[in-house]
Amino acid sequence: MLVSAGMFTLLQISVAQKKQSYTPRIEPCDCPVEVDSSFQTECGYLIVPENRKKKNSKMIKLPFVWVKSKNPAKQKDPILYTAGGPGGSSVGWARNWGQRSIINNRDCIAFEQRGTRYAIPNLWSNELSDAIRESYRKNLNKDSVVLEGTKRYKKSLEARGIDLAGYNTDETVSDIHDLLKMLGIDSVNLLGGSYSGGLMLAVLQKDPSRIRSLVLDSPLPAFVPIDEEEPNNFNEALSLLSRYCDKDSADNQRYGDLKRKFDEYFTSISDKTFYFPYVEKRKTDTSYIAYTRSDLLGIIVNMLFDYKRIKDVPYLITEIIKGNHDPYIKDVLDHIFNYNNGPSGMRISVYCADQAAYHDEAVLQQFYRVYPYLKGYHINDVFKEMCDCWDVPPISPATKQPFYSNRPVLLAAGSFDPACRPLYIDMIHHYMANSQRLLFTRRSHMVLGGKDGDALIKSFLDNPHEKIKPDQKDIIAY
Repeated sequence: MLVSAGMFTLLQISVAQKKQSYTPRIEPCDCPVEVDSSFQTECGYLIVPENRKKKNSKMIKLPFVWVKSKNPAKQKDPILYTAGGPGGSSVGWARNWGQRSIINNRDCIAFEQRGTRYAIPNLWSNELSDAIRESYRKNLNKDSVVLEGTKRYKKSLEARGIDLAGYNTDETVSDIHDLLKMLGIDSVNLLGGSYSGGLMLAVLQKDPSRIRSLVLDSPLPAFVPIDEEEPNNFNEALSLLSRYCDKDSADNQRYGDLKRKFDEYFTSISDKTFYFPYVEKRKTDTSYIAYTRSDLLGIIVNMLFDYKRIKDVPYLITEIIKGNHDPYIKDVLDHIFNYNNGPSGMRISVYCADQAAYHDEAVLQQFYRVYPYLKGYHINDVFKEMCDCWDVPPISPATKQPFYSNRPVLLAAGSFDPACRPLYIDMIHHYMANSQRLLFTRRSHMVLGGKDGDALIKSFLDNPHEKIKPDQKDIIAY
């Protein structure tokens, strides 16, 4: 649906910020995604500076999709959602809001973060993806080629006139506050997960006046140094899975003491290179593609993220230990050669400004000394040396600090999450006086997306100070 140009005019004038050096605007646009036509939907661009620290910064356009509840007695505090990643596209969520119970009582707004897919500009270019493909095709050192690709990537974005210093959490926090002001929203419920869980906390930290409540799914708080912690998050998730195998598996010979077997095998192949005969699509020549421990670790990490496949991870590990790599490596190469790979420019910019700028390499090296089987493996696709090439300024130190609040917060996490461990919702709970936690004992990352999660979100939003009581045995409220 096209928004009428006049519907925002008086509102913009009434809320223009006198103390700001710029005035945000709303511009109507066609919806970037198709939404259930039975719902009234409004779409537009938020127009703000690319870099608020520069007086003459160019303006950028950030789309939003506002899906209206059909309930004539709906609440006046809508839900605002934005995606994690960082770098994920947000507005695609609006496609399915008609099927979710949360829209029965409230409008739902999806906001596309700066630099992501439907934003103008978006920070995608093929240089890094092409470099990754070339490193496998020619069996070159992956890290060296990635760094060269990162340099070319940065140059291509800057050649388009993009100011990479403007793409970080602090700017996105300001974007969200500007959006709420421009839309005349005085009370809102923030919904975010993973990176955007921490982002929503930063929105609350900057100005809580419009924030009614928060729902944070597998959140990564800004004060967590994820570059130093994520390898051990994976290690802990794997240890938990091994304990489940020791307790529940009928095949103790194969699955017993799985973590020890994993540690021993992956330590033993630290310097080993394997080769796989591979034929690229639309080609006939066979290439012998080199792969290493890092590729095998990546396969396990990715499977842990998919809660429907967690039960298959022990089998995968035992197959890899037995040397049966081929079917799994083929899947990896198929993806590398047939799809875009590597992080988006927005993901790189945010990680470099938010994390790498505050990273302590000595801490990571301490971890590697304790757990040598992960040394040299970049569990995150953005790492310090890439950020040295990207060279963007850090976010404000204040954003990296924990803070106290009495706003109601629903926190959810999965026991097997290899990235954002349940520890993080405990850490957030420490500072949020009116928060409550949900632990999904058989799931991994992003646990609130199903029907059960939807019902829990709705229950919380309807009564945010009332204790949540899940019906499912594998969901623990505490």
